[in-house]
Amino acid sequence: MEVANPIYDAVFKYLMEDDRVARTILGTLLKKAVTSVEMRPHEYSNIKKERVSMFRIDFAANVRQQDGTERLTLIELQKSWVPSEVLRFRQYLGVQYESERNMSADGYGLPMVAVYLLGHKVGDIEEPVIYVLNEPCDYDGNLVTKGLPDPFVSSLTHESIIVQIPRLRGKINNRLDEILSIFDQSQTNADTNEHTIFIDEARYAEEDAEMQRILRRLLMAAVSSDIRQDMNVEDEYYSYLEQKETEVMMKDRIIAQQDAQLSEKDAQLSEKDAQLSQKVAQLSQKDAQLSEKDAQLSEKDAQLSQKDAQLRTSIRLMLDAGLSAEKVSESLAVDIGTIMSLSE
Repeated sequence: MEVANPIYDAVFKYLMEDDRVARTILGTLLKKAVTSVEMRPHEYSNIKKERVSMFRIDFAANVRQQDGTERLTLIELQKSWVPSEVLRFRQYLGVQYESERNMSADGYGLPMVAVYLLGHKVGDIEEPVIYVLNEPCDYDGNLVTKGLPDPFVSSLTHESIIVQIPRLRGKINNRLDEILSIFDQSQTNADTNEHTIFIDEARYAEEDAEMQRILRRLLMAAVSSDIRQDMNVEDEYYSYLEQKETEVMMKDRIIAQQDAQLSEKDAQLSEKDAQLSQKVAQLSQKDAQLSEKDAQLSEKDAQLSQKDAQLRTSIRLMLDAGLSAEKVSESLAVDIGTIMSLSE
């Protein structure tokens, strides 16, 4: 049987608009009977240009508890194929916590369950379906049961169910696997397009009225011209989105290369600066050495000037004493020419 692929937002919305199908799918996920369900009006958001698609549907469901009572529960179902949607998930849940219409008449928040249908894998977690349950415990980690459930506690916490669609690979071990098998993308026809999937009817019991209704609903979606058009629009959008993501990746790669080149240039400049600093230090050292030599020469010049003055004085005194220039030359071991020049 070839049916519409519920991975598309248009098909999934059409599927969940059927009250009975919605109760079946939600009840199977919750592992509890859903006696009635109401899709909140205008709470889903389809794809929009220039924005990452995140499909949402809010349900108000009456869920039968283990003790037989029914409790009105909010089910926030969000579907996304982009791994970086955590912030949007959190923001959307924040809006639901803020909404006054999600409060009961006695001032408490309605119990909430967040369901995430993901078109990507979550890290290395291999289980296709993950239940994140809130268990009240005391300081020692012991489970607290007395007085629970309590509306105050339920108002401030919520449980989550995470479905990794890529992990659905044909294995049917329980009722949940059977229901979720309609999302198994290994059943698509890669030679044509992904608008339809091929369901092996033999895998499902004919007397299983709920499963048969789901399949019929998907079969009706496959022949709907409006839904096919919506799927084409989604394909165009995702093609556009992939193109933009590719452009961003290319730009990031170019920026990374430029950063690497700048880092290399910075390293080269730093090396040149170090070499210049070393040369400056060497020149400073040489200048210091030259200054020291100049000081030594100045000191020697001063000493020579002092000796000349002393010698001049001695020559003058000896000549004044009546000694001849020859005697002075002989006494001071200075030639006559020097004596004559110094005595002038």
